[in-house]
Amino acid sequence: MYEVKLSSKNQIVIPREARNALRAKAGDRLLVVVRGSAVILLRRPKHYSKAIAGMGRGLYPPDYLKGERDAWQ
Repeated sequence: MYEVKLSSKNQIVIPREARNALRAKAGDRLLVVVRGSAVILLRRPKHYSKAIAGMGRGLYPPDYLKGERDAWQ
């Protein structure tokens, strides 16, 4: 855990260890996710579709999606 100071221009310096963990360098774009009173800093993916691929795997029983698709027809 690191403490950072908010400047008068509302800027902060991201500690080296955090930049290394994100593999971030000057000019990179990062995502800021707000969850209640917590803020999460993420590296911006080059391709969002590749970044989220497979995230829903295992959320539904195996036959659930087939049943939903069949109901649409």
